[in-house]
Amino acid sequence: MKTVIMAGGRGTRIAQRFPDTPKPLIPICGKPVLEHEIECLRDQGFTDIILTVSYMADQLMDYFGDGSGYGVQLEYFVETVPLGNAGALFRLRDKLTEDFLLLNADSVFHIDFNRFVAFHKERNALATLFTHPNDHPYDSGLILTDSDNAVTGWLTKEDRRPQWYKNCVNAGLHILSPKLLEHMPDTPKIDLDRQILKPLAGTGRMFAYQSPEYVKDMGTPERFDAVSRDFESGKVFARNLKNRQKAIFLDRDGTINKYVGFLRSIDDMKLLPGAAEAIRQINASGYLAILVTNQPVIARGEVTVEELDQIHNKLETLLGREGAYLDAIYYCPHHPDKGFEGEIPELKFDCDCRKPKPGMLLRAAEDYNIDLEKSWMIGDSEHDRGAGEAARCRTKIISTDGNLLKAVNEIMEDTYDR
Repeated sequence: MKTVIMAGGRGTRIAQRFPDTPKPLIPICGKPVLEHEIECLRDQGFTDIILTVSYMADQLMDYFGDGSGYGVQLEYFVETVPLGNAGALFRLRDKLTEDFLLLNADSVFHIDFNRFVAFHKERNALATLFTHPNDHPYDSGLILTDSDNAVTGWLTKEDRRPQWYKNCVNAGLHILSPKLLEHMPDTPKIDLDRQILKPLAGTGRMFAYQSPEYVKDMGTPERFDAVSRDFESGKVFARNLKNRQKAIFLDRDGTINKYVGFLRSIDDMKLLPGAAEAIRQINASGYLAILVTNQPVIARGEVTVEELDQIHNKLETLLGREGAYLDAIYYCPHHPDKGFEGEIPELKFDCDCRKPKPGMLLRAAEDYNIDLEKSWMIGDSEHDRGAGEAARCRTKIISTDGNLLKAVNEIMEDTYDR
């Protein structure tokens, strides 16, 4: 599969720190950010690369040459007049005859590209977006999806957004079909998002690949310093899903949000004090933050799947406002007891995912390559303890409406002491 890397940006915000250096050549830990990208691609078999260049193009071409010194084959498209961030793709149509990766040269990432490509191929997509949760979804562009991860809406920073939304942010990594290049927009500049991708929302042909792997822009001095620290600590490489992950699994009611019995109304979803701070600490650590919750209200017919999604959207929105996020949410909709008015018969059985059974944790472990023996389960009941122990995790049980922050602090102390 070919890879196109857009490397023509001026990098005006970071230029105050590196005034005479094109953005892709800005060094992180002694090596240009684009070189880190190329090495990540090369090591996974993606060696056929086209760079679209413009600003200080000579410096980039002199540095990388034909790519042979880096174990790849490089071609260049020199943009002599501004074409927009997608204009060069239409000039490269003859070379892009199969699905291709489209990346930015100013992103810091380390992801499992083969997993990303497999997801795209399984869905026969025209476009697949790499998406992730972040700590500032309130001022990020949002991707709206259905239960199969098909993109149903695309909200830019300027668009009005729903009151409650999933923390699903476009990270700027794409897999595209050449079919998208068959009809060239009749404009001097072509915008990838607004003219090519956003119109695909709701067609069932564009999908979001939601992943906790590391992808960050380094376009401001503050972000540059942050990604440099993450490189030095090893966090960038560790989050690649080819590597074994560790997680802190979290119960929902009474652990993250106020316990009200069966939570049926979105109005009852309220964060407990300290919960967002606790999850921020998990986000900053080497652990994934994964919600696992029994939701028998679905089987009982008291809450629909759509209503539960909205309740979880509210949870993600509230956490996002405080700079925290969940890497994944798993819920069990089943209940073993039958004979209640309004119940959903097909969900009334003894499943393997309802805590204290470990099914949700085992599924997350498979999805995200999690080492369960290095992971934790935090909850407020013996069902949570049972699920954690059955999955071979370490466990912490807090009182209902207890102190999640204290439990997370204790885990972090234990981790750093080892």
